[in-house]
Amino acid sequence: MSRSLSIGKLDPKMLKQLVFSNLGKKDPRVLLGPSIGEDATVIDFGNKALVIHSDPITGAVENIGWHAVNVCANDIATRGVRPLWILTVLLLPENFSLAQLKSITAQIDKAAKELGIAVVGGHSEVTPGIDRPILVTTALGETLKAKFIRTSGAKVGDSVIMTKGVAVEGTSILAHELESTLQTKVGKAVVEKAKQFVKQLSVVKDALTAVEVGGIHAMHDATEGGVAGGLQEIAWASNVGLTAHEEKMIVSPETQAICKALTVDPLRTISSGTLIIVADRKGAEKIVERLKQKGISASIVGKILAKDKGTFIIRKDGTKLDLSKPVREELWRVLQKE
Repeated sequence: MSRSLSIGKLDPKMLKQLVFSNLGKKDPRVLLGPSIGEDATVIDFGNKALVIHSDPITGAVENIGWHAVNVCANDIATRGVRPLWILTVLLLPENFSLAQLKSITAQIDKAAKELGIAVVGGHSEVTPGIDRPILVTTALGETLKAKFIRTSGAKVGDSVIMTKGVAVEGTSILAHELESTLQTKVGKAVVEKAKQFVKQLSVVKDALTAVEVGGIHAMHDATEGGVAGGLQEIAWASNVGLTAHEEKMIVSPETQAICKALTVDPLRTISSGTLIIVADRKGAEKIVERLKQKGISASIVGKILAKDKGTFIIRKDGTKLDLSKPVREELWRVLQKE
C-alpha cells in the first residue's frame, strides 16, 4: 500500500530515490545540477555560465506576485549572480476576478523593476481544482563560468553569518493571512508593522554586497523550514557539521510576538529575506560591517564543524535543536489549524 506524502518539501531520501535518479540525459554542460541544498543550476555557455532557478509560491495569497519575483530571484543571487530575467506561470482558481489578476501582475511588474529584472515569458490559465492562486517563477542570470558560489562549499572552521533576522517571510504571511486573529492577540500596531516585512524579502543586495567583500564559500536563503532548514541544507550539501546560537540571531519584536501568540517556532518558519552566508573566519566581521554600511542588519551566528560533531542550533534555554532530520515548516501547520 502506497503511503501519502506530507505537506512541504519532499524528504531528502525520497528526492534521491525518485527525483534525482530520473534526470533524463546526462549533459556535460551542466556544471551544477540537482542535489540537496543546491537550488539553482549552472550551465556552461563558453566563457560564461547561465544560472537558472524555479520556485512556486503556494503559502501566500496577499502579495503573491511580489513574493514570486523576490523569492525566485533570491536563489540566483545566492550563486553570487545578479538575476536578469524571469518567466512566470500563473495558475488561477475558478471565479478569480480581473481585479485580482491585475493586482498580481502589477506586483510582478513592480518587484521586477525594483530588482532590474525583465519578465520575458511564462503562462497563465484558470485551473480547475485549486482554491487559491499558485505562481511558479523561473529566474535566470549569467556569470563568468569560474565565479559562481555553491551551497555545498562550506569548509570546517568557516563562520556562519545571517542577515536581517529569522522568519522574515513567515512573519509577513501570518500577519496578512491571519490578520483578524492576530489583531486580537498582539494588537493592530504589531500586525501592521509585521505586514511590512514583505518589503524585506529580497536578498539580492545582501548577496551581491557579501560577494564584493570576498571570502564567501557558500550561501543559501532561508526559505521553507526557516533558518533551521537553511542551515541544515548547507551542512548536508557540504557534508559538514554546523553549530549556531539562537541568542546571536536577530529576532524582531513583531516576529517574537506573532510566533508566541500562534505557538510557532520562528527558527522553523519560512524566512525568505534571510541570507545565510558561510565565509572564511578571518573575513567574516568585514562582511558583517559592509552589510551594515549598506543598511542590512547581520550577525555572526555560528561556525562550520567536522561532520562527526553534529549539526544543531543551541537554543536560548540551552537545549539543542537537532538538524540531523528534515525540518518541518511551521507555516503549513498554523495555516491548516486556523
